Amino acid sequence: MFNAAAQRFGAVDIVVCNAGIQRDNAFEEMTVEQFDTVIGVNLKGHFLCAREAVRLFKTQGIREGISCSAGKLISISSVHDLIPWAGHVNYAASKGAISMLFKSIAQEVARYKIRTNIIAPGAIKTSINAQTWSTEEGAQKLLKLIPYKRIGEPDDVAKCALWLASDSSDYINGATLYFDGGMSLYPNFESGG
Repeated sequence: MFNAAAQRFGAVDIVVCNAGIQRDNAFEEMTVEQFDTVIGVNLKGHFLCAREAVRLFKTQGIREGISCSAGKLISISSVHDLIPWAGHVNYAASKGAISMLFKSIAQEVARYKIRTNIIAPGAIKTSINAQTWSTEEGAQKLLKLIPYKRIGEPDDVAKCALWLASDSSDYINGATLYFDGGMSLYPNFESGG
């Protein structure tokens, strides 16, 4: 994939790791297959993609006139790298692991002028959570978890990724941007707990 992209476009400057699935179940009922499938896609998928990106970025180096960095690596993770999620332990574990994976990568490759960051969305209107936001009752329940009182759109995340991929964010490295309308602010405590 990376070779094909580099051949077609001449180089690869930005890589966004965005694979993510859920196979939900209560912890004591969760199968090894459910656990392994989610870890395999969500964590191993990010690892494999990021590893190839770093190899290519290091080979290419800084491309004058294109960017002041050798490459930008962005993970689309989740607020569940921070917020525990009963009934979704495999998903939350994968997102917590992605956080440490990408922060460790950032620490290791920053000296090569490769920037590595994470976007941790909250509720975004995508197919992974359509069952929740597609009904009025579900949307209202979800909005109780979002202080900004709006469910995010995929374009919102794209705009954040675009900024992280630009030289305007050049000094941001190893960061997690919680992109969640305040969901990670624990809104149940907004009135003092």
